[in-house]
Amino acid sequence: MAITYRTHMSIIGDILSTTRDEIPDESGASVTYLIRKANISYARLSKILETLVSQGLLEQTSSERACKYRISEKGRDFLQAYRGFREFADSFGLRI
Repeated sequence: MAITYRTHMSIIGDILSTTRDEIPDESGASVTYLIRKANISYARLSKILETLVSQGLLEQTSSERACKYRISEKGRDFLQAYRGFREFADSFGLRI
């Protein structure tokens, strides 16, 4: 059985999808929740979250307990475009 590795872009897509569709409450998804859903290490997730926040694709909110993340409108647009391109690439047998 061949092991299929996820690309960096597919991990970003998973994180954006999770913060759009699967957040446990309206304040957003915690780092712990995202680690479980994206199935990646804390160090890797932290770097990706930093990039997504700096690019305006995620919004970060802080409370006394922890930072939480929600998808922004720009993130929703990016996710829609990413999914469209992924479907297009898949139709040619390409994996992104």
